[in-house]
Amino acid sequence: MKQVPLFINGEWVISKSTRLIDVTNPATQEVIAKVPCATMDEMQKAISSAKETFKVWKDKPIMERARVMMRYAALLKEHQEELAGIICEELGKTHEDAMGDVWRGIEVVEHAANIPSMMMGETVENVATSIDTYSYTQPLGVCIGITPFNFPAMIPLWMFPLSIACGNTFILKPSEQDPLCPTRLAELFEQAGAPKGVLQVVHGDKEQVDVLLHDEAVKAISFVGSVSVGQYIYKTGTDNMKRVQSFLGAKNHMVVMPDANKAAVINNIVGASVGAAGQRCMAISVAVFVGSAKEWIPEIKEKLASVRPGHYTDPEAAYGPQITPAAKNRIEGLIETGKKEGANCVLDGSNFKVTNFPDGNWIGPTMFTDVTTDMEIYKQEIFGPVFLTMNVDALDDAINLINSNQYGNGTSIFTSSGFAARKYQHEIEVGQVGINIPIPVPLPFFSFTGWKGSFAGDQHAYGKQAVKFYTETKTITARWYEDSSDKNNADESANAGPNMSISLK
Repeated sequence: MKQVPLFINGEWVISKSTRLIDVTNPATQEVIAKVPCATMDEMQKAISSAKETFKVWKDKPIMERARVMMRYAALLKEHQEELAGIICEELGKTHEDAMGDVWRGIEVVEHAANIPSMMMGETVENVATSIDTYSYTQPLGVCIGITPFNFPAMIPLWMFPLSIACGNTFILKPSEQDPLCPTRLAELFEQAGAPKGVLQVVHGDKEQVDVLLHDEAVKAISFVGSVSVGQYIYKTGTDNMKRVQSFLGAKNHMVVMPDANKAAVINNIVGASVGAAGQRCMAISVAVFVGSAKEWIPEIKEKLASVRPGHYTDPEAAYGPQITPAAKNRIEGLIETGKKEGANCVLDGSNFKVTNFPDGNWIGPTMFTDVTTDMEIYKQEIFGPVFLTMNVDALDDAINLINSNQYGNGTSIFTSSGFAARKYQHEIEVGQVGINIPIPVPLPFFSFTGWKGSFAGDQHAYGKQAVKFYTETKTITARWYEDSSDKNNADESANAGPNMSISLK
């Protein structure tokens, strides 16, 4: 059985750990690899290598760092199909979804290749007499990324390329559930000419993460994952005086106005709610129908019932399996809870079967109506193909409902009214808003800007905010005197006397 290697100091290493975790194909339960929980010695070697490499990498010309990203983006495009195939096997995504996973990561690498303009400082001449002030943007040091299972290409590529382009070194701890794609990403990064030690890849669980959270060499932590783990990482990291960006859970709402394009609403709701098996933090899991728009609910149910999960080799499959049997059981438990709490389950995907794949973690499209805010299916992020509907009388009611929710990752409104759209985007307390766009994930030259309980930290992922997160600003204020051999200048300096105030003169 293949064991996933560690990547330490530019070398691919088979861990000496005896604690191994099975990597399984979620459509078959076949064990396709073993991933090690790195030993403490291996963890320290990775940290030490990153720390020592930083001393050299930070002084590399910025264009040299940018060219690594240019070559890397080209290699990723060349190997996109291969990477997607790995994702299909270890995560179960459909081929189309896996290709999108890789492409959205490639876009961030392309953005990282533009690092020179993003690290430019500021300059003001003559802030006082013959005094100039200017700033430099400098890297922090060793940064780490802890990534989830659901986007094994995109989310690692959110992190290490931009951090490394800024001049940092990086330690990646990918999900132990699907580490094969991140491993291949690191191999291609090495092929792109990344110097030895700039990127390390370690594997494990909480024990290995804790080593990274507490080590003095680590300066910044990027995390995407569940609420409980994200809160722990944020608190532990900040308690250890580290910079942290922690992306947590979500409960994303789509508001449907009566004047919206009905066909667009129906098609977008289906794709945004159950696409990727609902395993994405920007999934639309709740639709809020305003006024007479609720009349479209039966047609949405009919459309939702027409899609089905399946194996990635099946071109008719709309989405794949859940990542693990435990995830499947949790979702089916929440479906049962929703029924008991009084929600109307008009479409039940529990115990779904896929021909020739009886052991897969399948859940069919599921839909509830008559949902209220006190129900567990509303309060929890289900992270599965479960879609909820709610009805309100007016747009203000929809805004108040969504603003009362603890999460603020993403939201959408479908309408033909510019006034309604403007009101919604202005008053809604959610970080990423779509107008007739179901999943408003920004392109890399913006930033991924979740709010409220969906994010803990100060600077968000990719875009200009990520550059600020992975760097520090140094401000210099300078005055230059003429040559001291100049008698007039020397006399002027001597006669000026000491400056006893805080003002520049």
